[in-house]
Amino acid sequence: MRVITFNTQGIEQAADNGFFQWMVKQDADVVCLQDLRAKEYQLDDERYHPEGYQAYFFDAFEDGYSGVAIYTRILPKAIMTGLGFEQCDFNGRFIQADFDNVSVAALSVPSGLKDDECQVAKEEYLRLLKGHFTKTLRKRREFIFCGPLQIAHKPQDLSNWYVNQKVSGFLPQEREWMEDLFGEMGYVDAFRQVNHTDQQYTWWPEYNKARDLNEGARLDYQVTTANLRKTVKSASIYRDECFSAHAPVIVDYDL
Repeated sequence: MRVITFNTQGIEQAADNGFFQWMVKQDADVVCLQDLRAKEYQLDDERYHPEGYQAYFFDAFEDGYSGVAIYTRILPKAIMTGLGFEQCDFNGRFIQADFDNVSVAALSVPSGLKDDECQVAKEEYLRLLKGHFTKTLRKRREFIFCGPLQIAHKPQDLSNWYVNQKVSGFLPQEREWMEDLFGEMGYVDAFRQVNHTDQQYTWWPEYNKARDLNEGARLDYQVTTANLRKTVKSASIYRDECFSAHAPVIVDYDL
């Protein structure tokens, strides 16, 4: 089972940059998209609906903001949207597709880079998201959560990490949240399960040549329940084309 996650930073822009042409060549079973910045009714053009895929959307209330989607070649048994708290549901930040043996979700976490108020909102969101991860552990099925968590887990996941320790995305409390997720809670960072190379980034700032110089951060994840650890066969980040400031993360599972 091949799963791709990608933060589009605007699905219309990503489509203009060739994302869907690339996607259909990847033989992916499920594709999770975030930050669509468009509503479902605005995406009826055939270019947003490649042959062979069913598309499911969860819109933000505000126009031109956030929104997530799942594209799947496998007909899901059920689709779930939202997590029951306003910061998620009002802003279209979670959609889940349930299949026979596994559920795959597209999610997004708000950035805290803009100002202190945004960082406070991000940390509250992370607290509530952790509650959902805790509840998930009690369920009798496996899960793959895909999307930008807006945190670089370890120094190897961030360029110039030493000078960024007081910057949103690498704050001590954020990294502690990640340590708890992948430590005591038992979730798996699918990418790092099989790919241990340093400087593997999924996002680069928009300043000149950051992408060319590979000065970025690994902010986009596929997080799985513990029983899927041994099913991860390969993981990569696609950088050859630029669809947004983020790059797609591709993981193959033996499912």
